[in-house]
Amino acid sequence: MNLTKKNHNLSRRFGKHNKNNLNVVSKQLIVITALFFSTILVGQSIYKSSIDAGGSSASNGNIQIVSTIGEVNVQESSAGNIILSEGFVGKAFEVLLDTKIFLQGPFLNPAIPGLMNDNLRSLGYMPTNTPYNDGATVAASVFNTGGTSGSGLAQDDIVDWVWVELRGANDNTDLINEKSALLQRDGDIVALDGISDLVMTAVPTNYYVVVKHRNHLGAMTSASFGLTEASATAVDLKSNGVSTFGSNARVDMGLGNWALWTGDTNSVSQSRFSGASNSVNVIKDFVLSDPANILNLITFGSTGYLNIDVNMDGTGKFSGANNDSNVIKDNVVAHSGNVLNLITYTISETVPTKN
Repeated sequence: MNLTKKNHNLSRRFGKHNKNNLNVVSKQLIVITALFFSTILVGQSIYKSSIDAGGSSASNGNIQIVSTIGEVNVQESSAGNIILSEGFVGKAFEVLLDTKIFLQGPFLNPAIPGLMNDNLRSLGYMPTNTPYNDGATVAASVFNTGGTSGSGLAQDDIVDWVWVELRGANDNTDLINEKSALLQRDGDIVALDGISDLVMTAVPTNYYVVVKHRNHLGAMTSASFGLTEASATAVDLKSNGVSTFGSNARVDMGLGNWALWTGDTNSVSQSRFSGASNSVNVIKDFVLSDPANILNLITFGSTGYLNIDVNMDGTGKFSGANNDSNVIKDNVVAHSGNVLNLITYTISETVPTKN
């Protein structure tokens, strides 16, 4: 009886002792765990990022395989200022482009043969903010004669902003990357410093190349081009040596020079002289509503960086000498697709709608 009671007391004592030990161990584990996570958060920066860098790509027919080093980012969690992301942070894939194109408007009556006019730049109408939707900006000095250095060649002076897209090689409606760029007088499309090759964010592989302009009809290559990060791939759309998607995507300017059609005054990817929603009425309505046109003259010329200025001389005119309406009329009447010579014929952009 006494032995049983003694054993019972002993068990209670040891049980209490073990429970206390477990409590101590648990507290130690909590402290160690807290120290471990605080060390991680203090010693390592965690960024919100997707994994698009490191690895390679290969294509065979309609199959394209892209490999990356590490995991692809599939989930993100956040708490306060801390954002956790699966995968590794790395430099994005890039490719270099050496694309060339002429715009019909500033190439109609060139001051220097073989070069587009740069009236918008020389008159101080060029905006430092892109007219497109990626919010790109440039230093005002880029639009200086001779560029930022002031010692550049006349052929490298900037004519206007353009928009460049890369489309998937297996689906030309599949938009891979797009961005604003600058167009030099000799047709070179360059980065925002006004001189460098254009850098696009994309895996090095084959792509269709698209070039668009705010009041010209865009064009896309009929074949895909292999683009790399090591060197800029030449895509010379001002030459007939590079074919374009669709029929009559560019206008023949003579002497082997090809350009984008001008006349899209209302940004609908079409140019039309007469009929419903025509491009010429846009010019007329703008000129007549211009606050500077105090006499309400139909021959008034509105000045500035204007979509109605299809020849890009710095003045938008509906009627009178050197007007923009006649440029659209001449294009419509002379277009090879206008077999019936209709004044209501519509010249349409041939670039497929992007997905």
